Amino acid sequence: MNETMNLYLKKESDATHYDAIVVGSGISGGWAAKELTQKGLRVLLLERGRPLEHVTGYDTALKAPWEFTYRDRTPLLTDKMPPQYRIHTYNEQTAHFWFDDRNAPYREIQPFDWRRPDILGGKSIMWGRQSYRWSEMDFEANARDGFGTDWPIRYADLALWYSYVEKFAGISGSREGLPQLPDSDFLPPMQMNCVESHSTRQLKQKMNRVMTIGRTANLSQANPVHTAVGRAPCQYRNMCARGCPYGSYFSSLSATLPAARQTNRLTVRTHSIVSELLYDKDRQRATGVRVIDALTKQPIEFYARLIFLNASTVSTNVILLNSISDRFPNGFGNDSGTLGKYVMDHHFQIGASGRAEGPGFDDQYYYGRRANGIYIPRYRNIGTDKREYLRGFGYQGGASRSGWQRLVAETAGVASNFGEELKEQASQPGPWSMGLVAFGECLPYEDNRITLDQTQTDKWGLPTVVFDVKFRENEKRMRKDMENDAAEMLEAAGLKNVTTYDNNSAPGLAIHEMGGVRMGRDPKTSMLNAHNQLWAAKNVFVTDGACFASTACQNPSLTFMALTARAADYAVGELKKKNI
Repeated sequence: MNETMNLYLKKESDATHYDAIVVGSGISGGWAAKELTQKGLRVLLLERGRPLEHVTGYDTALKAPWEFTYRDRTPLLTDKMPPQYRIHTYNEQTAHFWFDDRNAPYREIQPFDWRRPDILGGKSIMWGRQSYRWSEMDFEANARDGFGTDWPIRYADLALWYSYVEKFAGISGSREGLPQLPDSDFLPPMQMNCVESHSTRQLKQKMNRVMTIGRTANLSQANPVHTAVGRAPCQYRNMCARGCPYGSYFSSLSATLPAARQTNRLTVRTHSIVSELLYDKDRQRATGVRVIDALTKQPIEFYARLIFLNASTVSTNVILLNSISDRFPNGFGNDSGTLGKYVMDHHFQIGASGRAEGPGFDDQYYYGRRANGIYIPRYRNIGTDKREYLRGFGYQGGASRSGWQRLVAETAGVASNFGEELKEQASQPGPWSMGLVAFGECLPYEDNRITLDQTQTDKWGLPTVVFDVKFRENEKRMRKDMENDAAEMLEAAGLKNVTTYDNNSAPGLAIHEMGGVRMGRDPKTSMLNAHNQLWAAKNVFVTDGACFASTACQNPSLTFMALTARAADYAVGELKKKNI
């Protein structure tokens, strides 16, 4: 331990006392544990889910399709179906990673698809790994158009921290020099296939739009910082959601927690449901947390001088809302009255697809199963482009060739051949197709909120969650362009038989929940200051999605990482100065 830190941190032999407590072990919680332990603190990491061992815990990672009982078509329950069964992520490959909603049901005033993991590592095990920096435009958005509160930081405040986390996490991608999508410190990019490369050239030539390879937290090469914690390059299996025994993509279990454990300062406690924060009104500080043991249902308290809340957006809101006292009758730190409000998510499941029939495609294929696609950065409401809605959207997608499944009459809708002719057809790849799906920004609305129902409790006697969150007119107007532009770009790229789709999108479905404990410049209108520190309790930090004041249209996880590393550095500095 750093000798300077020894001067200030209380030494406790009691197993319930630590220098810092981190609540949650997902992307931001893992980073908090890594940074705080490496800076000399003894850290207790609390996870409500079950233990999960890296490598050996990924039960389905190496299974062949025929080894799944239902061939990855999990049958629905015959009794009352919990919300999790309507979600695309619930399947036979990953069902064992997710929380059983029946143990803690939630109520929806408006539809909300809440995805809750139930494992150490949280959603960092199943995430999509798309990793994009936010831009100056994104951090200025609220101030520019008047929706939400102004972010108390700008891109310049995070640029160095983006670089810091990118080098450790390992982000592969291609430099494009776009102000609305700043470049990262990249590993070599994964390669586009022939249709994607052709489409990229056509879009640039005909529409001056950029299509780039997705920026993903999959190692295209493993540098010493990665191999030091046991990670290897991507195997191009495209089975990431099952857990990667090679550590080829970034997760808490493959990267940040091994780094934290190497310090010998990390204690991990699973099956630990944090119900509330403990508060000392005389010192105006949190003293620790109260935990419900998920197995025994017995309460236990843990104490620390520093607390990082990284339970994920919804759960962090719930913990603060449930932390009631004389000082905080409406939730911990809620002097502004904004706790649980301004909840956001990206809206998506809209776009277009078409068939690629250009010259030179039929004799080309691609290597392996690339765990990545393409990305088209935002171009609407930038510069002279002005639309009837605020903010914008980007696209993810990709091109591929169909396989032998196209020859199955029952699924393809056409009669198949038999014998030698069928075998010959099955040995050849099918036609090329390409699809685009848009992800749009949601404005921060005050009455998009999370509350608690104290009359309905869960398996552990805790209040249940009530969602009243919806997309509104601005998002509906945006979706017209999200659909039409996708078709227009595919046609410009030369694709045929282009069709559009809009499968609707309820909040929560994108699994990019943000808000409720937002950062701001004024304690009267926000919960957190520029360092992710609660205005009302200086030793409590929130660096998961709950802290966000807006959503941008890019995936948020890389920003979770950068904010967490930055806040941890500040928090330890404040400890040294005896300000916490």
